[in-house]
Amino acid sequence: MKPKVSIIIPFYNCPYIEQAIQSALDQTYDNIEILVIDDGSTMHAERITPYLEHVYYLGKMNGGTATALNHGIQMSSGQYVAWLSSDDLFYPNKIANQLHFMLEQNARISYTSFNSINADSAVTQLDVTPRYSNEIDFYRTFLNANPINGCTVMMRRDLFERIGIFNESLPYTHDLDLWYRVLLNGIKIHFLGQSLVAYRWHEEMGTKKHAEAIQHEVAYTMGKYKPSLEWLISQMAFV
Repeated sequence: MKPKVSIIIPFYNCPYIEQAIQSALDQTYDNIEILVIDDGSTMHAERITPYLEHVYYLGKMNGGTATALNHGIQMSSGQYVAWLSSDDLFYPNKIANQLHFMLEQNARISYTSFNSINADSAVTQLDVTPRYSNEIDFYRTFLNANPINGCTVMMRRDLFERIGIFNESLPYTHDLDLWYRVLLNGIKIHFLGQSLVAYRWHEEMGTKKHAEAIQHEVAYTMGKYKPSLEWLISQMAFV
């Protein structure tokens, strides 16, 4: 039997939500469940109404993206978990191609490349994700940057049982915090060099609206894990 994949879509006052849901419904892989987690929205919830027969719609009090993702993880039933921001898009073969890759590689977690799009869904940049010639260079990137777009990630459910779920005290860097925990637990993050996600840049996106707060939280999160990661990299250099 084909593994079930849970697609979690956190939603908070986003006017693009129906496009995100439709992109999840348009997947060529059929054994999926879609969970839309409404994080206390006061606008645009009516856009979800046409899709209620096809998704699990779960409401909660506002608590931030990490709380919505964790609620979705806890309520989902798939052996694999992926998530999609409500202003971004999955391309139709996202789940099928990535799951095939993970099964082939026996991967517990993987990420892919992505395209950038604008507010009108027009592609502005192709194949954005950098490539690394070796694993040490990939690890070193985490000392100063986050090379992984969270919406490109797929994980096996049992990985959450090992490393824990998202840190709800981090409104903006909960994904980066998770990547550090994966790396420091000795788990390989596999990369599929296909653009399977469209990442939308627009004026209301959190990356722009909360840039200063994000910058401070990134510095905190990187500082927390940097000594351990530097030690791990030093050990890898001798292997």
